[in-house]
Amino acid sequence: MSGRAQPLVVGAGPAGIRAAQALVAAGLRPLVVDEAPACGGQIYRQRPVPDGRSAKALYGSEAGKAQALHRDFAALAGRIDYWPQALLWNLRDGAADIAVAGENRRVAYEGLILATGATDRILPIPGWTLPGVFTLGGAQIALKAQGCAIGSRVVFAGTGPLLYLVAWQYMKAGVEVAAVLDAAPFSAKFAILRGLKLFPAIVLRGMRFVAELKLRGVALHDGVVDLRIAGDREVAGISWHAGGREHSLACDGVGYGLALRSETQASDLAGCAFRFDRRDRALLPQRDAAGRSTVPGVYLAGDGAGIAGADAAERAGERAALALCEDRRLPFSRDRAARLERELARIDRFREILEAAFPFPAHWAANIAADTVLCRCEEISAGDARKAIDDFDIVELNRLKAVSRIGMGRCQGRVCGSAAAELLAAATGQGIESVGRLRSQAPLKPVPLVLAAAERETEAAE
Repeated sequence: MSGRAQPLVVGAGPAGIRAAQALVAAGLRPLVVDEAPACGGQIYRQRPVPDGRSAKALYGSEAGKAQALHRDFAALAGRIDYWPQALLWNLRDGAADIAVAGENRRVAYEGLILATGATDRILPIPGWTLPGVFTLGGAQIALKAQGCAIGSRVVFAGTGPLLYLVAWQYMKAGVEVAAVLDAAPFSAKFAILRGLKLFPAIVLRGMRFVAELKLRGVALHDGVVDLRIAGDREVAGISWHAGGREHSLACDGVGYGLALRSETQASDLAGCAFRFDRRDRALLPQRDAAGRSTVPGVYLAGDGAGIAGADAAERAGERAALALCEDRRLPFSRDRAARLERELARIDRFREILEAAFPFPAHWAANIAADTVLCRCEEISAGDARKAIDDFDIVELNRLKAVSRIGMGRCQGRVCGSAAAELLAAATGQGIESVGRLRSQAPLKPVPLVLAAAERETEAAE
């Protein structure tokens, strides 16, 4: 590489794997860092130890894609530098601070591809902090990685395609799924039929999940509101309104989630400009069709720059790597780049259809009970937040953070930030686009104090 710094790829999910593969094909040796112990990301997460389950049992109809990604990444050994279980916690001055193996490593890079993925999005409901309540992604991790269920009689609630997928996966694993409670109205589901022309296999697979759940006797409810999880020290049941009636069920586990939200903190530290995305109801880092951000040499790929799914992440990761190659004046295929952009545009149209079929229940935010925990790290209730908003005439999210401490805990607003924004918008009568976003700061996630001490010593020496 003629003494030039390595490209740095953050994340080893579908986007990061394809980005690394394309960079290697161009003659570069990237450094790939990932928080997980093995590649695959959330959707193609690998087990820590073999447990006898087949790829088909783990990934269902996506087993072929999962195996291909795992195999292709393994084939890069010796041509990339790979740091698993490594946490990127700071970006500054063209270098990254990475916590790995109990120490901090500062890495200079030339070309940064952020493939940071996404996490579950939630709105607080009564009882959501009880033991036995997991996000949909958390419930899926327990099943895939640990081979265990979140309960013996489980209810899945929220909305989005992941709701039905995880419920179906638990059912296939032999767990009793008592109900699937969808916030989306039944009438919205007809929008999915528009996707048959674009991706018929995906639509039909989703329909099969629903049909098999029904055939197994799983109760399916649409247009759910007023969700409440009951229990003293653990989950004992769940109640809700639907169809003009009050319903309740006994259960010992709840999987809950309202689709996904992008992990944008690293993009923020990298200095990327943000814009409001109507579909994701969030401020997201700006990127062009090739994945270039507003910062030269910084590229964005996958769900960390906008929710689009694993297939889009693979294509976006490769396209971002090709953009990096082009900017370094390395040979790359323009035809391949154009094809990737066309495929991404097609997936984007399908995402619009999915959003119409599973709309985010923004109307829930105005009705969050005052005593419901909003920020669990700092133990701040919805009532506390509304009082701060009223007492200090707050209209912007970072001001609410400063006054109330919402978003100052261990999760740095990953769990409560989007919910706090929705509550603030509802309380002030603003559109969600007007309340702003929580500004990111290092460390992006908690790091051992010994790393912070080492960082201070480094700064003093400089």
